[in-house]
Amino acid sequence: MSRNAKINTLLLLIVAALAVLPLALGLGDDEKEPFAGADAQAETAITEIKPDYEPWFSPLYEPPSGEVESALFALQAALGAGVLAYYFGLRKGRRQGAEIARAEGAGTEKAATDKAADAESGRAETEQV
Repeated sequence: MSRNAKINTLLLLIVAALAVLPLALGLGDDEKEPFAGADAQAETAITEIKPDYEPWFSPLYEPPSGEVESALFALQAALGAGVLAYYFGLRKGRRQGAEIARAEGAGTEKAATDKAADAESGRAETEQV
């Protein structure tokens, strides 16, 4: 197994552990909504501390339900992942293209050097005759 494959496998195991451990250890079992977002938890804490608190501004768009809000969040995450994947793929492609161009350039230089050496050796043989 190559070094990159080992690193990738280790990273996948870490990500899987981060996803499974909170569920396996029962984190959040004592709450009504165990895995609510930080915004909801902050709102709950603020209303407990100061019930008459009024926000400074209201959201530009309030989704009609939690499902729509989750779908929009998932769409945002997917778009971000797509942009990152495109960027890293582009970088890798450019790097590979530069390596190929360098190898072809070195190959043509070597071929030109070999031709020049062959021509020199051919002249040397004809001068000896």
